[in-house]
Amino acid sequence: MQLLIVHHDAEMGEQLVRMVREHTGHECDLVGSDVSALDWGLRHAKCGLLLTQLEADGIDGLTLGGALSEIFPGLQILFFPSYAGSERRLEVAETKIFPEPIDGDALLDAVERGEKAGARSRDLFHVVDIVQMCCLARRSGAIQIVKDTRSGLLFLRSGQLLHAETIAARGTKALLEIVEWEYVEFAYDQSVRPPAETIAAPWDEALIEAVTFHKQQKDLTSPRRQRV
Repeated sequence: MQLLIVHHDAEMGEQLVRMVREHTGHECDLVGSDVSALDWGLRHAKCGLLLTQLEADGIDGLTLGGALSEIFPGLQILFFPSYAGSERRLEVAETKIFPEPIDGDALLDAVERGEKAGARSRDLFHVVDIVQMCCLARRSGAIQIVKDTRSGLLFLRSGQLLHAETIAARGTKALLEIVEWEYVEFAYDQSVRPPAETIAAPWDEALIEAVTFHKQQKDLTSPRRQRV
């Protein structure tokens, strides 16, 4: 599998390239900006996995991921955000988001999952990973969430979750519905502003409440062991 790493810090990028090459059998290239990544994409026939900073000088990982996905159908993407791992409020199993300090073993596991996904597979993220990443990165705009035939919208301003909507619900009820979808596809548009402000709680409280609600629902509906 061909990998592309996009990192503004050449030293860190080279370390990541060495790790991938030493511990996997994959080809791996490094570039330092969106412009270089797009140029690389036009000169290569295949790319199975993009590992990119979420944001840095000359890098907008969300925009770049969308552009390269048009060139390489089935491209899987991993993000390196600028916030510290200690800022995360929720841990996600099999995450595709790697703040510093980067967990090398978890990253290599994600690389191997990317290979197993295969060409033309959907690039799925856990919805908690998406919301947490965009909020901690202080993003503004709209996130479109898609799960099969269902879709929803989340609206942010400077990292605060202000509004959510689906076909059937708005506000916290819509957030509850979207969180239940778990693994989803998403798109981000920084130009869109919220049509309303229906979520008053801080983003992490609203997200944790939704996750906790669904966990409790699963616990209630899961089969119980019979006593002997």
